[in-house]
Amino acid sequence: MAIKHDPNDECDVLVIGSGGGALTGAYTAAREGLSVIVTEASTHFGGTTAYSGGGMWFPCNAALQRAGHHDTPDDARTYFHAVVGDRTPTELQDAFINTGAPLIDYLEADTDFKFMPFPWPDYFGSAPRASATGRHIMAKPVKAEKLGALRDTLRPPLGTERADEPLPDGLFGGQALLARLLIALSKQPHADLRRNAVCDELVRTDGTITGAVVTQDGQRRHIHARRGVLIAAGGFEHNEQMRADHAVPGNARDAMGPPSNQGLATLAGIAAGADTDLMSEAWWSPGITHPDGSSTFSLWFTAGIFVDDHGERFVNESAAYDRIGRRILARLADGSMSLPYWLIYDDRAGERPPVQSTSVPVGNTQDYVDAGLWHTANTLDELATKIGDPADNLHRTVARFNTFAETGTDEDFARGDEPFDRAFTDGASPLVPINKGPFHAAAFGVSDLGTKGGLRTDARARVLDTEGRIIPGLYAAGNSMAAVSGTTYPGGGNPIGACMVFSHLAALDMAERRGEE
Repeated sequence: MAIKHDPNDECDVLVIGSGGGALTGAYTAAREGLSVIVTEASTHFGGTTAYSGGGMWFPCNAALQRAGHHDTPDDARTYFHAVVGDRTPTELQDAFINTGAPLIDYLEADTDFKFMPFPWPDYFGSAPRASATGRHIMAKPVKAEKLGALRDTLRPPLGTERADEPLPDGLFGGQALLARLLIALSKQPHADLRRNAVCDELVRTDGTITGAVVTQDGQRRHIHARRGVLIAAGGFEHNEQMRADHAVPGNARDAMGPPSNQGLATLAGIAAGADTDLMSEAWWSPGITHPDGSSTFSLWFTAGIFVDDHGERFVNESAAYDRIGRRILARLADGSMSLPYWLIYDDRAGERPPVQSTSVPVGNTQDYVDAGLWHTANTLDELATKIGDPADNLHRTVARFNTFAETGTDEDFARGDEPFDRAFTDGASPLVPINKGPFHAAAFGVSDLGTKGGLRTDARARVLDTEGRIIPGLYAAGNSMAAVSGTTYPGGGNPIGACMVFSHLAALDMAERRGEE
């Protein structure tokens, strides 16, 4: 296919992707006086951010300070380093920690941006300097009407896309963050946002990345970028071949990113000589299993226990979702359990599982029953038979857990010992006895919020080659970049926050390159 050359396909900065981080980079570049083209592979802007809570883990930022939070950069740094360890470079970790608060100052200098605290405890509550209230903020909600014609370009939330829920009139979480970014970008004179534009090739001139080739509406186009290219196109969670090539556990059907997250821009970076890291990693979670066979991101369990094939507990059910997911994957890998595992709960809240957030809304009860995913029985013996677990073991497991609920101490998995364990119970113990028949079981699998392996970068988001040298003109952020958090998930808002930070740093670096192009 011939490659089209068009005078309109010239810019200072080319941003590949349109999630919260990518649009932050585009906004920064445009505000710094650079011309920007944003290419989005799908029909809608927003990426995975559109499905998310939209949180940002930014220690000591202005929104937290306005609310009276007492934290210090040193405490946040101590916590992050303790959790992540030396799996990623210290200078990369410090760049993330040190840039979040100034980024909020930068954005709030524009009246289109407003942020608020959203208490969300750090995910490793026993680590040094963990915050019980969190270092987490969100964009303030926005009325959808403020987007005007841009409303139709914003990717709908999962409830609308997968469960036919009506589009919300008020935008919250990731939707609000994206709305504010789109509104701000619409006021920049040299920002061009394009949809249906898939990047799968970078252009290199004398060792420097000078643009990319994209397929837009069936036509190959060469976009020339004078200052550089930022790849912030999400992960490759929906590319089954890439998942297999890099031994990423799980299935694409259970990933929570948009289907357009195929990793093509990441592959283009690799073809241009970029090094990679963490390619087998993702942001994990338990996932309630639906009649279509998919298992979707789930948290906020108000009761119940998880049991394996042997009718035994294996994890703190109230722990942060990535920690639960990693525990499940470890046991699947060593063969000590298989899928599905089951959430066992009683009838105190009825037949439907006591999980308050499932990303994709739970449908009709009978559909789950008919699919063999939900079971009800008058006795635990009968329930054990229905799910194929040993009755004696299930009896012992439930009896032991009920003892813990009575004493308030989980001697097996320390459920309730960390602040996040109690985040959804108003501080009360999450140990709820299972003693009111009939008894229920719901099938669960493993979900992910996207892969987190990608192009390796320095602390300014500049992509490195396999020899550790900077590839001039090429930058990466978000799930297209090897995650700053390594193999851990330190706190809510870490993925979006990191993508925003490194996209911002990339744009500032390109803005500083005046006269070099």
